[in-house]
Amino acid sequence: SLEFLYLGGNFITSIPPELANLPSLSYLVLCDNKIQSIPPQLAQLHSLRSLSLHNNLLTYLPREILNLVHLEELSLRGNPLVVRFVRDLTYNPPSLLELAGRTIKTRNVAYAPSDLPENLVRYLSLASNCPNPKCGGVYFDSCVRQIKFVDFCGKYRLPLMHYLCSPECSSPCSSASQSSTSQSESDSEDEASVAARRMQKVLLG
Repeated sequence: SLEFLYLGGNFITSIPPELANLPSLSYLVLCDNKIQSIPPQLAQLHSLRSLSLHNNLLTYLPREILNLVHLEELSLRGNPLVVRFVRDLTYNPPSLLELAGRTIKTRNVAYAPSDLPENLVRYLSLASNCPNPKCGGVYFDSCVRQIKFVDFCGKYRLPLMHYLCSPECSSPCSSASQSSTSQSESDSEDEASVAARRMQKVLLG
């Protein structure tokens, strides 16, 4: 039932994805730290209204941040948000644990918490859906990362990180380069309109 969490002014370098298990969290302050990335699981904080990330080391944001439907304030000033696109093609194959977890999730294998050790139940709860609509897969730790710039609230161009489950998903519309470009532009427009509707205040300066 935690609603306010203030962790500013520490030496935090990473945010544990388990933070997403706070369904009532409304205000999260992570400013003045050394955070380099935001886990996409934070998109599960559906009650979040204010997210303070200023004065960190962020170069991008997860695409899933657009799913925070009640987010009204996002503070990003003092971060080295990238201005040029660099694509990361590094892909580490999934572990056997992740392959098993992907199978359970994609095939909807039924299980009860009493069937598995607590650490495996917690691991399965951290699955992320692949954003490629033609895929329908999930991933845990192994993914392909891509950065796409999105117009945010009609004023700012923010780098959003896309996490895809495998290299095969890196080009959802790969039949032709033109169609791929068209799809990418369409996605950006959709994401921009979502951001403009939901976000009331973006603090970058």
